[in-house]
Amino acid sequence: MKKIHQIADDFIEKNCSFNELIEALRDGFSNSDIVVPMRHHHDFSNPEEDKDSTLLLMPAFNPGKNVGVKIVTVSPNNGKFDMPAIQGTYIYLDAHKGNIKAILDAKSLTAKRTAATSALASSYLSRPDSSSMLMIGTGALSINLIKAHASVRPIKQVYIWGRDKKKAQDIVDALKDFPFTCSVIEQIEDKISEVDIISSATLSPTPLVFGKYLKEGQHLDLVGAYKKDTREADDEAVIKSAVFLDTYQGGLKESGDILIPLTNGILSKESIKADLFELCSNTKKGRTSDTEITFFKSVGHALEDLVAASYFYQLFDREV
Repeated sequence: MKKIHQIADDFIEKNCSFNELIEALRDGFSNSDIVVPMRHHHDFSNPEEDKDSTLLLMPAFNPGKNVGVKIVTVSPNNGKFDMPAIQGTYIYLDAHKGNIKAILDAKSLTAKRTAATSALASSYLSRPDSSSMLMIGTGALSINLIKAHASVRPIKQVYIWGRDKKKAQDIVDALKDFPFTCSVIEQIEDKISEVDIISSATLSPTPLVFGKYLKEGQHLDLVGAYKKDTREADDEAVIKSAVFLDTYQGGLKESGDILIPLTNGILSKESIKADLFELCSNTKKGRTSDTEITFFKSVGHALEDLVAASYFYQLFDREV
C-alpha cells in the first residue's frame, strides 16, 4: 500500500499558486459530480474562557475519485495564547478503495482555499480595474486574502486595519516585496469610502463595515462572522448591495451577515443574486454595472477543502 503522505503547513505555504488554486476551484464549483453534505457545526462550552468554542466537521466526496473530511475547532480567545483561533486537520482518501492518501495540516489549507475562494468570487464581482483594497483584520487569513485578490485584480494600494497595530504592521512588513504598496490605517472610515475592494476577516460579533461609508462600484468580501449571531456588515450595507454567497447551503443558515437581515426582513432569499455554483457554471451573472455595489459572503464549504487538498496532494506526490 502506498505510504500516507503527511503534508505540512510549510509545504502548502511554499507551493501555493493562487492563480492555479483559483482555477481549480472554478472547475470544482462547476463540477456537478462533487457531493457535499451539510457540514456539522457544534458549539461547545469552554469554561476557562467563558466563551463557546466550535467544532466543525466538513465532508465532501467526488465518487470514484477522492473523499475528504476536515476536522476543525474554532477558539475565539486563542489570540491571548499567541495561537490561531482555527485549529484542525484534513484527511484525504481514495474514493474507490477507501484508503487514506494524505493527512494535511488544516491551518494553511483553510487559509489558502478561503482566500482563493474570495478571489474567485472577486473575478466575477469586483470591477476589473480594481486597484485599491482595504483589509480589515490581521489574522492568518489577511495576508492570504491580499495576495489572492491581487492575483485577479491589478491591486496597487492596500490599507490594513486591525485592533493590534503591531500585527497590522507585521503584515505590511511581510508584503514589502510584493508589487503593491501596503500601509496601516488608524480607523476603518479613514479609507473605506475610497477603496475598490473591502475584505473583512475578523471574529468581531458586531458590524465593522457600515453601509453609510460605501460608494458606488465597490466590492465587499466578508469572510468572518461564522456564527448565526455575529456579523461584519450592517443592514445598510446589505440594502445598498447586490448580495452573493459562496453557497446557499451554508450561507443561508450559518452566518449572521445573511441570517440576521433575512430574519429581520431586510433581505429575502429571492433577492440574493447567485452563489459560486451558479457563477462558475455561467447560469447566473455577477456584477452587472460599474456602479453596482457587490456583497460576497463566504462561510466556507467542504468542496473548497476537497479541491485544495487534491491540488496540494498532486503537488506533493510529484515531489516524493
